[in-house]
Amino acid sequence: MASYASSTSNNSLKHVEWMWQSNPNPWSKSESATWSHYSDLENLIIEEAFQDKQSRALLDDYYIDFKTNRQILNTDDYKQRPIKRVEREREDKHLREARFMDLPVGKGRSFGGQYGWVSPFVIEVRRYLKLEPDDLPSKKPNMIPILIEKAARGIIEEGEHIGKEREAEKLAKMLREKKNAGMEE
Repeated sequence: MASYASSTSNNSLKHVEWMWQSNPNPWSKSESATWSHYSDLENLIIEEAFQDKQSRALLDDYYIDFKTNRQILNTDDYKQRPIKRVEREREDKHLREARFMDLPVGKGRSFGGQYGWVSPFVIEVRRYLKLEPDDLPSKKPNMIPILIEKAARGIIEEGEHIGKEREAEKLAKMLREKKNAGMEE
């Protein structure tokens, strides 16, 4: 599920969620509507386009038509589903359920684990980039923009492999915006 901090509201506890009707037949009058949430990135893309008063938001597989409140398949204009925008109080939202639903619970290792207190990801990045042990952002802050740019390019490349170019571009853009923010950010 995704949420976006509403810029239209003065209440910082308000969030916007975009949803699509996921019934097998979304146009059935006899079936009650079932609504599914867009991913975090899709929600950000949709809400930014909405706030910018664009007529459409372009996603990887669909586009959102704000005039008709429909999700339309990019390759077939006849495959459409209703969408809706909901403003909720923060307490109402499910906590990123889509992101964490399929993650298995690991057993056996605590924080110390096989790699000690250094993240396995950091160790693998260091190996891949052929960095020396002291060549880490915490010791050389000037490396942060270089590593962020490499990460952004990697995100885009992976997004292309899985058919999620627009989501990857959005995520890379968000990451690049933090390029010169320093370690704390």
